[in-house]
Amino acid sequence: MTATTITTQASIEISAGSVQGTAEAPATTTELPSGTDRLHIIPLGGIGEIGKNMTAVACGDEIVVIDCGLAFPNADMLGVDLVIPDVSYLIANKSNVKAIILTHGHEDHIGALAWVLRELQGVPVYGTPLTLGFTKSKLQEYKQLSTAVLKEFKAGDYVNIGKNFDVEPVRVAHSIPDAVALAIHTPAGTIVHTGDFKFDQTPVDGQLFDIARMSRIGEEGVLILLSDCTNVERAGFVPSERIVGETFDTVFREAKKRVIIACFASNVHRVQQAVDKCVKYKRKIALLGRSMERNMDVAQQLGHLRIPDGLRIKPDEIESLPPHEVCVVTTGAQGEPMASLSRMAIDDHKSIKIKEGDTVIVSATPIPGNEDAVWRTVNHLFSRGANVIYDPLMKVHVSGHAYQEELRLMLNLVNPRFVMPVHGEYRMLSRYAAMAEEMGWPKSDIIRTEIGDIVEVTEDTAGVIGRAPHGKILIDGTGVGDVSEVVLRDRLHLGNDGFLVIVVGLDRDTSEVVVGPEVTSRGFVFMDESEVLIEEIKTRANEILGALEQVEPDIPAIATNLRNAIGKMLYKKTSRRPLIMPLILDL
Repeated sequence: MTATTITTQASIEISAGSVQGTAEAPATTTELPSGTDRLHIIPLGGIGEIGKNMTAVACGDEIVVIDCGLAFPNADMLGVDLVIPDVSYLIANKSNVKAIILTHGHEDHIGALAWVLRELQGVPVYGTPLTLGFTKSKLQEYKQLSTAVLKEFKAGDYVNIGKNFDVEPVRVAHSIPDAVALAIHTPAGTIVHTGDFKFDQTPVDGQLFDIARMSRIGEEGVLILLSDCTNVERAGFVPSERIVGETFDTVFREAKKRVIIACFASNVHRVQQAVDKCVKYKRKIALLGRSMERNMDVAQQLGHLRIPDGLRIKPDEIESLPPHEVCVVTTGAQGEPMASLSRMAIDDHKSIKIKEGDTVIVSATPIPGNEDAVWRTVNHLFSRGANVIYDPLMKVHVSGHAYQEELRLMLNLVNPRFVMPVHGEYRMLSRYAAMAEEMGWPKSDIIRTEIGDIVEVTEDTAGVIGRAPHGKILIDGTGVGDVSEVVLRDRLHLGNDGFLVIVVGLDRDTSEVVVGPEVTSRGFVFMDESEVLIEEIKTRANEILGALEQVEPDIPAIATNLRNAIGKMLYKKTSRRPLIMPLILDL
């Protein structure tokens, strides 16, 4: 998706994407449905991508929003920290937005709230206790908690929102406790949004997917199903989380020194299984990483994590205990440079140093785009003498997303009139659509969308009728939306070929060169070893400046001539294209 920078009613700049694959794109609009007999469903993120999940549902003059997630930058987004959805559609209809409803507490579903709530102040946020617990921690970190309106619900509740929405959270299994699907009952019909789910028959916390209730909702009639499709390419059923516990048992039993487990900071079930093995094999446990400590504190306070008194130690106690009595659970399973595991791998962690014989479990699979960082970390750990265990060596991770047979089971349980896959890249959306068609849904009833599509759904019809403002907002440090695609291009250019500065001082009356040209290079050539090339650049610059005929110098035109001429010369000599920045001084 091509991004450009536009200005909306928001106080931030927003990158809005262009429509792909159509010569006559539908007009962009922020209009709401003309009546309550029809729905508008607008994916603002999570379509054609992993992360940034957000979907708006409009009925009449009211809107509810499902999830508010972020994504992590890809390799081309140099310097960017986070990516969040463009919410200008919601800003334009701010008075009509009645709630943001969260399905669970993963970053790709709650991580954008701190920024979005700055623009939608006063809009209540609904979620289960653990989801709101994680949300409170994030909002507090960004100093947004004091103005947030957080409303708790539980699976099985029936929550009235506005005139047109009755929301029923339904318990599902996932890789985090307190996850729910949503049945949203409206005058136009019922929407089921699965959230992230799987059918784990032996969950660690004993909380089974509420199949009975989901089946009854299906029997009552569902207009449209919005289904997670992340693992549609994988056949069968997701293995139970308890399989990871069995692997942990084997590792703990055989490990002679410390056991270090890296996993997602929100994976309460994984941490609970590590705690259980520490109790069984008489090890103390330490939690490393700010997000890990914060999330597990919240989970423990709410009863989702049970750590016996005296078992948990502080990070600064790790090195004082015998290695065979210690287990460390840490962040960094995705190779994040500043996460604890990555810092351990390069011997840069203040509390722990990897030693010969330590066992490190990387209890996650790399998110697409993170592979190089993960394997770089693993290689560093091996070089320090650690025994590193990861998939597929042993079963140290299972997915939280349904495989093919579970996706089919959900379709059969809900039996919707229309089907709309979400939460997946384009190949996943396509495979899910093909699967639904194989199961008997007509192709016309399977809605394929892109971010920003306005899908209108009535009792008998469903299809894209227009486009809403959409795209991505890039977060760089404290800057929100001030990194545009032009800035990213410049960063890539600088990273690939470096830059060259040419400083020239011209007499304002005669246009004669009175200073320079002076040449400075960074990331292009090493100045001390490239004297001949630097002199050639100066000579070519003098040739261009010597051809000036105007009495008063035209600074922009001179800069352009220098940039073009020097650029051509350097490409001919080096096959590289550094960023050339002429600095013309009018003296």
